[in-house]
Amino acid sequence: MAIRAGIISGRNLTLRASSSSSLGARSLSSSWWRNVEPAPKDYILGVTEAFLADRSPDKVNVGVGAYRDDKGKPVVLECVREAERRIMGSFNMEYLPMGGNATMIEESLKLAYGEKSDLIKDKRIAAIQTLSGTGACRIFADFQNRFLIPDHLQIYFPAPTWSTHHCIWKDAHVPQRSYHYYHPESKGLDFGAMMGDIKNAPKGSIFLLHACAHNPTGVDPTEEQWREISQQFKMNGHFAFFDVAYQGLASGNPEKDAKAIRIFLEDGHPIGCAQSYAKNMGLYGQRVGCLSVVCEDEKQAVAVKSQLQQVARPMYSNPPVHGALVVSTILGDPNLKNLWLGEVKGMADRIIGMRTALRENLEKLGSPLSWEHITNQIGMFCYSGMTPEQVDRLTKEYHIYMTRNGRISMAGVTTGNVGYLANAIHEVTRSA
Repeated sequence: MAIRAGIISGRNLTLRASSSSSLGARSLSSSWWRNVEPAPKDYILGVTEAFLADRSPDKVNVGVGAYRDDKGKPVVLECVREAERRIMGSFNMEYLPMGGNATMIEESLKLAYGEKSDLIKDKRIAAIQTLSGTGACRIFADFQNRFLIPDHLQIYFPAPTWSTHHCIWKDAHVPQRSYHYYHPESKGLDFGAMMGDIKNAPKGSIFLLHACAHNPTGVDPTEEQWREISQQFKMNGHFAFFDVAYQGLASGNPEKDAKAIRIFLEDGHPIGCAQSYAKNMGLYGQRVGCLSVVCEDEKQAVAVKSQLQQVARPMYSNPPVHGALVVSTILGDPNLKNLWLGEVKGMADRIIGMRTALRENLEKLGSPLSWEHITNQIGMFCYSGMTPEQVDRLTKEYHIYMTRNGRISMAGVTTGNVGYLANAIHEVTRSA
């Protein structure tokens, strides 16, 4: 009995120790995330959330950065539907190579650099498929951090720029600086100050440039200004990294929208490009993009591409198949490409038409302000010049939703709401 009691007593001690250990583990695990605070809401997505929660029949959303038709509905292009019909069931679900779909990459390079580009022929461009333009920017930012010496590590952004640019390069631990771009008084380009910043930046700096349809301002340099910018870059040995998010959707002509890129290529610059098919093909959820970097020769391009792939490997390993096949099918077939060119021109023309209509409505209301900038700017966004307080009034009194910097998504303006929108803008700005 004594032995049995001892065994029982030891077992009880073991159980108590086990129970105590379990309680300690639970206490520890419950404290692991105790210091995690809720992240701040994305201010653009927050606009859409507020819009959806509003029950007013008059509500208008001009905050979303996605194309809508004249009824305010999302659009799937016919060329996309046809491409999907063609590829349906024709491919397996195996991994793509780390670099992505080779045909999609080749067609993307032709679109950005030109069908007959010698850079493509001479294999001087390192390029990989990416998770849209955001992914292309992020991979380049990490590549920049890995391979540039500290004196050249920083990147210059236009003031303002797409807010996510700051997040991308911050997370890649690349220092950021800004250069003058938007001129609030004229609501146009602050060209003189911009050129001064480019001239005074340390030799061999990296600048991010919007190829067309600058986000968020809709303000682009003229062709002559682009030529002057390119020459100043050449004099200072700067590197231009183009964010190409709206090629085709600015003017309706992808070739015209690539003019800045072509000017830099003509002047012999080794540039980089982050391309996206979210806007110009409506492939928002497919996340299809391409990152490309111009190199000195084919040998360097092979090395750079291998390192871009290594950056992508621990992030997501391989890019997705379906969207890349859609893009390669459209751009690789002359008939489908012509259909896309017609559809993207139709989208651009509708946005341009809404710019004209909004300006005309404001002028007919007798607004004391000049609204020329609405039609002088280009692309999906209009930098209206309204203050945050005026935007707040639009939301509170008229149920009109946009970001507080006054950026209007022209894709959200329709023939059905343009009059209402113009009247509301007139009312909140008439005493400005």
